[in-house]
Amino acid sequence: MSKQDTHAPETPATRFLKQHGVAFSAHLYDYEAHGGTKVSSRELNVPEHAVVKTLVMEDENAAPLIVLMHGDCKVSTKELARQTGRKRVEPCAPETANRHSGYLVGGTSPFGLRKRMPIYLERTILDLPLVYINGGRRGFLVGVSPHEIMRVLQPELVSASI
Repeated sequence: MSKQDTHAPETPATRFLKQHGVAFSAHLYDYEAHGGTKVSSRELNVPEHAVVKTLVMEDENAAPLIVLMHGDCKVSTKELARQTGRKRVEPCAPETANRHSGYLVGGTSPFGLRKRMPIYLERTILDLPLVYINGGRRGFLVGVSPHEIMRVLQPELVSASI
């Protein structure tokens, strides 16, 4: 059962959002390991397409990057590599992703990252009025306007969904 909470947990992500004047709503839910966006969308009773996953990937030189993608879509790593001028892009191992982002896999937020990394946003996310994205902890999403994501993260837009 989801619980909307006026008192969001304090995470590097919520600190970042407050610091940058981003209005957001806090949504806690019972986290299920390997449940992904299917579980969070069900628990929050929102379309999975509006839940945005934060994926930590790396290129052929092991340089990290972040991809923000609709929960119900997969990333075409071949297309992402082509659009970003890389030879190859693939998901990081969980421990590598944790090291780059500062978050545990399942709780990775694009806000308040440990390291500066290029961020890529699936362009169709901008068509949505509100998205739900990880707030920096497993079982915690924040509702935010995609245009605010653009403003504070300045991601490069890509079309890499399959």
